[in-house]
Amino acid sequence: MATKILRNLQGLVTLSACTLNTIFWFVPLMTFAVMKLVVPIKPFRALMTRWLMVMGENWIGCNAWIFSLGNATKWDIRGLEGLSNEKWYFVIANHQTWIDIVVLQTALNRRIPFLKFFIKQELIWFPFLGIAWWAMDMPFMKRYSKSYLAKYPHKKGADLEATRKSCQKFLDTPTSVINFVEGTRFTVEKKKKRASQFEYLLPPRAGGVALALTSMGNMLDAIVDVTIVYPTGPANFWDIMCGEFDQVIVDIAKRPVDDWIIAGDYQNDREFRSKFHKWLTRVWQDKDEKIGLLNRGVD
Repeated sequence: MATKILRNLQGLVTLSACTLNTIFWFVPLMTFAVMKLVVPIKPFRALMTRWLMVMGENWIGCNAWIFSLGNATKWDIRGLEGLSNEKWYFVIANHQTWIDIVVLQTALNRRIPFLKFFIKQELIWFPFLGIAWWAMDMPFMKRYSKSYLAKYPHKKGADLEATRKSCQKFLDTPTSVINFVEGTRFTVEKKKKRASQFEYLLPPRAGGVALALTSMGNMLDAIVDVTIVYPTGPANFWDIMCGEFDQVIVDIAKRPVDDWIIAGDYQNDREFRSKFHKWLTRVWQDKDEKIGLLNRGVD
């Protein structure tokens, strides 16, 4: 009983520290965001963007330090060589738990540009966070359903154009955009439901990846392929708060951005769509095999 109380007490202390850290960095972040919004001068906005990225990196760095105080985590990070904070990357990763985001941010912080996520266009109106996401140049993605396009055929291609326009702001600032290719966290139940051909992964969802790569186009230097493995099983949110995040392997591989990948039309070109599916499936097969080897302790 006493052990459980102490565990939960540690969790509350860690959570409180992370909350205070978030508030501490959110105040200057919002200040710079508002300044960027009200001063429509390009060099000034570029400067604010740089400062905002620094705020984000400091927030992640402080969170990592807080977690390190309560967790004796064994970090095994491989493949950091050749990465740069001054290049443009598209990051793909497998997804098992909420902690994946903490792992990616900790492993890659200040080694590549601040990680950004594609966000639904509608969320730009979310109070406070909407302006923060906009100010940090999070790419907003507009997606139309097949039923909507059947009703309004003139909108075909408008989602791609809107997403591409959202990504144009990356031209002036080195950027990393991340995509969890499976679309959701892996579970055995989801694996069965989606009839996955892989042992450790769900089938990749190609549409979002193709749209992101096409939208970012020639600005990309590489695809950063991250494989996350928890040898003793994935931790959850409260585990890491309570100091029970014991071990993680982060394997990083760079893949080239071939011209055909960014030049195709996923929505309208059946041949390209088939080729892209085959390419992404091979990437996922490699990742599945790698997870098996890492789980067995084979380098």
